[in-house]
Amino acid sequence: MKRELQGQYVTISTVGEKAKAFVPAPLPPNPSLEWTPDLRSKFDQALLALGRLDSISTFLPDISLFLYMYVRKEAVLSSMIEGTQSSLSDLLLFELDMEPGVPLDDVREVSNYVAALDYGLTRLGEGFPLSLRLIKEIHAVLLSKGRGSNQTPGKFRRTQNWIGGTRPGNAAFVPPPAEQVLDCMGKLELFLHDKPEPTPALLKAALAHVQFETIHPFLDGNGRLGRLLITLLLCEQKMLREPMLYLSLYFKTHRQYYYELLNEVRLSGNWEAWLDFFAEAVIVTATQAVDTAQQLVDLANQDRDRISGLGRAAASVLRVHRALMGRPITTSGWLVENTGIAPATVNKCLGHLERLGIVRELTARKRNRVFSYAGYLEIMNQGTEIIL
Repeated sequence: MKRELQGQYVTISTVGEKAKAFVPAPLPPNPSLEWTPDLRSKFDQALLALGRLDSISTFLPDISLFLYMYVRKEAVLSSMIEGTQSSLSDLLLFELDMEPGVPLDDVREVSNYVAALDYGLTRLGEGFPLSLRLIKEIHAVLLSKGRGSNQTPGKFRRTQNWIGGTRPGNAAFVPPPAEQVLDCMGKLELFLHDKPEPTPALLKAALAHVQFETIHPFLDGNGRLGRLLITLLLCEQKMLREPMLYLSLYFKTHRQYYYELLNEVRLSGNWEAWLDFFAEAVIVTATQAVDTAQQLVDLANQDRDRISGLGRAAASVLRVHRALMGRPITTSGWLVENTGIAPATVNKCLGHLERLGIVRELTARKRNRVFSYAGYLEIMNQGTEIIL
């Protein structure tokens, strides 16, 4: 099938020169998608992988402990794509009001991402639809503190932006002019609400992500919010009971190809290549998440078995161990507060866990000591190595 430009170029005049900005055609794609047997099979596999991922939320002993860390891992990865150099450990130290090993603005951006996701999920849980209003509210949280806080958080841009290059004239891509952003986003909102026609949830997430990145409606934070929208949409559409699918690691690993595919959609209407990539991302990511959850369950069970051999002390140590699964970098003070166990007993428990090799002290101080559940962190850190 012959494809064509999925929108139109308009000439803009900005910073003293003319440039071509791209205004995307509204969704769904026209002509309609070509579902080859291979592409259909790939989407079926993605739906199966998503179903398996959703089902583990029912067998994990405590889904909230897993999600607490998993969401933070995604925040680190999504921010890394934008050049932020913060590790999972940095974020956990920051949340303890300790000094992370990177610039504060970097770790604050990651912390904002966690807050933005939490906010979006809370609003959806209250029955609020995924709409332009909610997208702007989430953006306001995403850019509330740190570097992006001067980039009009929560408001669509009123000036021209561009991607790559130093100005629109030499940019890799120039999104729609500011005066067309609201119209483009309004049409995207209609598509999200199944107008002019219903679209299956996973396909909707794949198409809407490209459209959002093409419109680039904000001055900053578009990449992070575009990735967040995938998870929020799947949760809103009840494909996931919990926010457990995050594609940032896959997009980070295949960054160059990801950008090429977005461009190919715009220039030649090759939605099918993008959909094949997106479905593969879902299959790989969902499978990895199931594997990570299984590794964490196995680790927790092994460690619990070892703790059970401690005799009378075991009951208190197991309570501290459970708390560490929610906060694998923490202080004895936090553990006292969150377990209700006396300070002297918490310190004894940490001593037992250190001797068993389950916990490591990260500081050499008598007060405000910081401890790490090393094995748990090692599993969660897979894929979050800093990109140089």
